[in-house]
Amino acid sequence: MKARVHVTLKSGVLDPQGEAVRHALGTLGFEGISAVRQGKVIEIEFEEADEAQVRAQVELMCENLLANAVTENYAIEIS
Repeated sequence: MKARVHVTLKSGVLDPQGEAVRHALGTLGFEGISAVRQGKVIEIEFEEADEAQVRAQVELMCENLLANAVTENYAIEIS
């Protein structure tokens, strides 16, 4: 079973990497882009087959390591 965690900055948190990407896109000729937000995707493969147990483990991982609760949101996808 695989878990995919999407971590993004909360709205209102400055995103200097996203701003750098927005600027770079503009210099490459891409017009009309007012903002870019950058995040990360973390994929974790489990031997466990119980989706509820996997989700509970990933929640704990996010709370303890994978996401900063002060500045980031996360969404979990299990497949």
